[in-house]
Amino acid sequence: MESSLNSDQNEQSVSGTPTSSVSSPYRRTYSDISGLSHRFDVQSFYNRPSNTNAVVLSGHEEDVSEDAVEPKDDVVNDVHGDGDEEDSDIDSAEDAELEMMRERFAKLLLGEDMSGSGKGVCTAVTVSNSITNLYATVFGQSLRLQPLSTEKKELWKREMNCFMSICDYIVEVIPRSLGTNVEITETKLRSDILMSLPALRKLDNMLMEILDSFTENEFWYVERGSSSMNSSGGGRDSGTFRKVVVQRKDEKWWLPVPCVPAEGLSEEERKNLRHKRDCASQIHKAALAINDSTLNDMDIPDSYLTTLPKSGKASVGDVIYKQLCTAEKFYPDQLLDILKITSEHEALELADKVEASLVTWRRKTGGLTHSKSSWDMMKDIGGDADRGNDKNHILAARARSLLFCLKQRYPELSQTSLDICKIQFNRDVGKAVLESYSRVLEGLAYNVVSWIDDVLYVDRTVRNRED
Repeated sequence: MESSLNSDQNEQSVSGTPTSSVSSPYRRTYSDISGLSHRFDVQSFYNRPSNTNAVVLSGHEEDVSEDAVEPKDDVVNDVHGDGDEEDSDIDSAEDAELEMMRERFAKLLLGEDMSGSGKGVCTAVTVSNSITNLYATVFGQSLRLQPLSTEKKELWKREMNCFMSICDYIVEVIPRSLGTNVEITETKLRSDILMSLPALRKLDNMLMEILDSFTENEFWYVERGSSSMNSSGGGRDSGTFRKVVVQRKDEKWWLPVPCVPAEGLSEEERKNLRHKRDCASQIHKAALAINDSTLNDMDIPDSYLTTLPKSGKASVGDVIYKQLCTAEKFYPDQLLDILKITSEHEALELADKVEASLVTWRRKTGGLTHSKSSWDMMKDIGGDADRGNDKNHILAARARSLLFCLKQRYPELSQTSLDICKIQFNRDVGKAVLESYSRVLEGLAYNVVSWIDDVLYVDRTVRNRED
């Protein structure tokens, strides 16, 4: 089975580069599962005639060699000339596409180590980096509510189909009984891929539909520092909107400025924006849940365990440890209010500390012998009530609830040190695809929610000024 997977990967796998924004084709020669947007036959490309001396007119081949009589019809000559130019363009495109495919195939095999010395990263990390780089290429310059260009949309679909096609060959063997004494084995897609990958595809399509719907809007954008504040407003007074947005404390200077008409958005436009925001928010939660489940299934690397202190108290500090121990009923929201977190950096630092203490307490209870699925972790949470006398179980359960509440309150929070370490040392290609795919969808959904919030904020501020 492993050799079959490696063979298929050698024929089809792709490794992305962080700087390339040129779309490249990938053809699955021996499978009809992948729905690639562009296909070409490499074999026929090599076997095509090197010296084409015949053209086809009305189903018959006509010799256009030097000894042949040239047709006198100017229209036919024009057709011949246009056909030669088109064939030349197609050949050039195929050459470029084939070279791009060779380059990405080589980078995947080399593990991003161009020296060929065998010091590259494993295939799982290469695939994860490729999906991350592809997301940066396609969506890195997308900073406003508008549809993707056709080229970028095709690039995203084509290359993501290639990455996901790897999962078509990641299977598990299950026994099946044919009678009293007869039992055979059969293969099927691995359960985590079978459950999560179709859901991620659906979330991806929903996000694309949301972005495609922003075609005829009542709001528009201007670049920060632009001399014209009416670049796309067409006579609408927007001179005060830039001042309104600049007053926001959480403003990001690199984003364009959203503008609305002087009277604000219409009720119908406002209703549509709220509906799209709710949809994007649900997509964000679903992608976050899949990402958390995938990360929980990954083993904790030994390099991370060796850095942990011997006690969880040393990780979280006296204040948090006292709240975790002494309270009869633990309320994580109240504890976060007491801590008064003022920045994302402080929130991420707290998440690292709580996660480190959580792992320490779980190690003491013997719960970290293997990676656990999300269902196993839910059973652990339910079983903590039966182990109420075990202090480590109680502390681990409360630390887990505090970490969950922290991520809910700060959805834009970056990955924790443990998550980064898991991704870096992960060797499972299927989990790498699921984790990276869910992570980039989670980020895109959060951006859509934030951009809609910016427009609604400007609209609300303008209407309040009029009142």
